[in-house]
Amino acid sequence: MPAHAPSLPTLGGKKSSYRERVADALRAALIAGELRTGEVYSAPALAARFGVSATPVREAMLDLAKEGLVDAVPNKGFRVTAVSERQLDEYTHIRALVEIPTTAALARTADPVALRALRPVAQEIVTAAAAGDLIAYVEADTRFHLGLLALAGNAHLVEVVRDLRGRARLYGLTKLVEEGRLRASAEEHLELLDALLARDEDAVRAVMTRHLGHVRGLWAAPGPDGGGHS
Repeated sequence: MPAHAPSLPTLGGKKSSYRERVADALRAALIAGELRTGEVYSAPALAARFGVSATPVREAMLDLAKEGLVDAVPNKGFRVTAVSERQLDEYTHIRALVEIPTTAALARTADPVALRALRPVAQEIVTAAAAGDLIAYVEADTRFHLGLLALAGNAHLVEVVRDLRGRARLYGLTKLVEEGRLRASAEEHLELLDALLARDEDAVRAVMTRHLGHVRGLWAAPGPDGGGHS
């Protein structure tokens, strides 16, 4: 795990607390599979790995516990909760039902200035992919997609997708890095923006369908132990 202080700009002009930024980085580590299912992590150990103090890590992990992403283990720390393949399939199915039509509709309604403002975030995803920084990749990917959905003007929809994304597990990201394929997936975000700016709704739908189609392969990629981890 990269030892960097987590940083995640917020959406809609809302300023994040440091605790929220730490929680976002920890959530990204969970999604990327860098925090392993069933393992117990202490706040001091995580703080050392992230280069931050233990207090915001402990507070952030309590927030993640409320979301059901980790369980508190008395006097030890926090255990990453298991997610079944059926649950992950259900999360991905709901995301497809919500994100594909909502994003496609933005080809007709989104302000081009607001769309262009997301290009630096899309480029961050590509940069993180090239560097093999999975936590930065997940953070930027989340920021991009939630920022895009926010343009639809439905804050509750954004929160629903934020929750679904937070529950995902993309264990196959490491394999994509090793095979040099993560950058190609990352560049789909730039392709999506180009289609939106071209007002090509069919192309947007096609890119989003392909993009979300990668998700199951990412979390389902088996690892050396055969347990769905890479």
